Amino acid sequence: MMTGLATRFSRDPRHGQILAVGSLVLAAVIWFGVEMPWWRPVTALIAANIVQWIGARILGARYDWRSSTITALSLTLLLRTSGWELVALAASLAIGSKIVLRIDGRHFFNPATFGIAVVTALFSGAWVATGQWGVSAWIAVFAVGAGLAITRKAGRAEVPFIFLAAWGVLTFGRALWLGDPMAVPLHQMGNGALIVFAFFMISDPMTQPWHRGARIFWVVAAACLGFALQSAWIVTAGPLWGLALAAPLVPLLDRLFPAPRKHWVEPTVPELKGANA
Repeated sequence: MMTGLATRFSRDPRHGQILAVGSLVLAAVIWFGVEMPWWRPVTALIAANIVQWIGARILGARYDWRSSTITALSLTLLLRTSGWELVALAASLAIGSKIVLRIDGRHFFNPATFGIAVVTALFSGAWVATGQWGVSAWIAVFAVGAGLAITRKAGRAEVPFIFLAAWGVLTFGRALWLGDPMAVPLHQMGNGALIVFAFFMISDPMTQPWHRGARIFWVVAAACLGFALQSAWIVTAGPLWGLALAAPLVPLLDRLFPAPRKHWVEPTVPELKGANA
């Protein structure tokens, strides 16, 4: 029985992702000194899973808690609010976007990014914690190690590295252009929030183009858009907004460069459309 349970657990990469993201949230609460009150992840988990359950009932599909749990935990890594209501709203919008905003049978917005972007754009009581993660090497090692395990399992190990490489080229190039000392871009690249974003948001395989070449182009485009917003227009959380703006390119690239679709596991029973996403 234990062997069968372990096999079922390992077949779905989302189980490992839940463990990794959940561990990072727990570490943020206990060890890293990040402002993470217990009610933030709890509220996000409750709201996300309620919306997932309602969506399953409406569509007559099986309720699957895994994707909504991943979205809720990922959302709490960067979102900061003045109260639980905005956390609940962000989580609800994130799951709702998976059900409503779909083209060719798939959602194309990263759910956590969508929820954060909408709430921070509309409410002054919500913001993105870009500097709160600091430059701690322990945070970086933890995020990279856990994130790498996730992306390897999901078959998209190159995505966070391509994003960080593109962001690094832009960051160091700008420093050279402006004559800044190298300590400036080194400090910027060591930001924990940037690493968390690369390994826990843009690495989501279900909101990327299926074709590898198109996926690389899309990742670089997201980095360029985010860097331009952050550098030229002084927009906070440039990487997140770059990903949000690049999201509509996904269905276009899928049509221009067809490729086999990715599934977490081959479904054996009807599921909520997007539950594999």
